[in-house]
Amino acid sequence: MLRWKKSCLLALLGCAGCVERTLTVTSNPPGALVYLNDQEVGRTPLTRNFLWYGTYDLQIRKDGYKTIDARPRVWAPLWQIVPIDLVAELFPLPLVDRHRLSYTMKPVSEASFDPHALAARGIRERKKLRSSEYRPPTTLPSSQPTEGMSNSASPTAAG
Repeated sequence: MLRWKKSCLLALLGCAGCVERTLTVTSNPPGALVYLNDQEVGRTPLTRNFLWYGTYDLQIRKDGYKTIDARPRVWAPLWQIVPIDLVAELFPLPLVDRHRLSYTMKPVSEASFDPHALAARGIRERKKLRSSEYRPPTTLPSSQPTEGMSNSASPTAAG
């Protein structure tokens, strides 16, 4: 009888499933580049497996649309919290944990790229940076060596 229980336990452990974790990122419009933690991972709609729960750095880019920068948090389900996760890993059926992130991208307006407004802003900023108009110095550099300086180091003696 004991032998039968051991073999049933070993069979159950041999059939132990695993946990599949997937993260799906979608965007409207589709086809945007997705970066997770500063690595390009593909285009939307995108589904990929992940190992760790926590906060991700997410960036979604597409030409003609504003870039989305987000820091979504992927929470662990109750059955993935220690010590329950050990039992979940030994469960004879596969467990699936799916997370879905969806974003709507806004088109870039043409008004934000008005070249005349950009040039006018540049002129205003340049004026702010100038403390005064260029004026020649009111004093001329001395051709006489300063005290403590030998003749060989003076500009007139070198020539």
